[in-house]
Amino acid sequence: MLIDDFLPTYLTVERHRTTVNASAERTYHAIRTTDLTAALPVRAMLALRFLPAALRKGRRGVAALRERGGTKLTLRDFERRGFAVLAEDPPRELLIGLVGAFWTPDGGVCTTDATRFRSQSTPGTARAAWNFVVKKRADGSVELSTETRVQPSDAASAWRFRFYWTFVRPGSGLIRRCMLNAIRREAESSLD
Repeated sequence: MLIDDFLPTYLTVERHRTTVNASAERTYHAIRTTDLTAALPVRAMLALRFLPAALRKGRRGVAALRERGGTKLTLRDFERRGFAVLAEDPPRELLIGLVGAFWTPDGGVCTTDATRFRSQSTPGTARAAWNFVVKKRADGSVELSTETRVQPSDAASAWRFRFYWTFVRPGSGLIRRCMLNAIRREAESSLD
């Protein structure tokens, strides 16, 4: 898997999967075009995540958070917010990366790309790799899975991330499951 090439060692990992009654090509296309924040729990969790940073900016920050909460977010929108497509193997795997101080109010996102991600170990940050894998099944459906790995750059960052992850992990898992379900619905609805 591509994720193994970019982040073979990691502190935390989270995996989720679903079955999609559509072709691998339709499912892969849906990964890129689906509103990944369509589900209310996803919007609520993301709003909660960015609330501290919004409050620090006052009215302007709260207004921006409110506006952001009502906007459709596809993979391309995530790319505009610091996520980078590191590699892809259509229609089998898409790998996304993010570097930042995730435990800070604004996430401390750093600009990255495939080359920088492989070597980036800026103290005080962590690298997160997030993939989508589409596997054809004998019955014509596909298994759509996602794996998220995080590797902090140093011991202090690892401690901060572990503390942050204690509170964020349940919501992160819910977000990933909701996103997989949204992609599944999009891929299956394109069959109608």
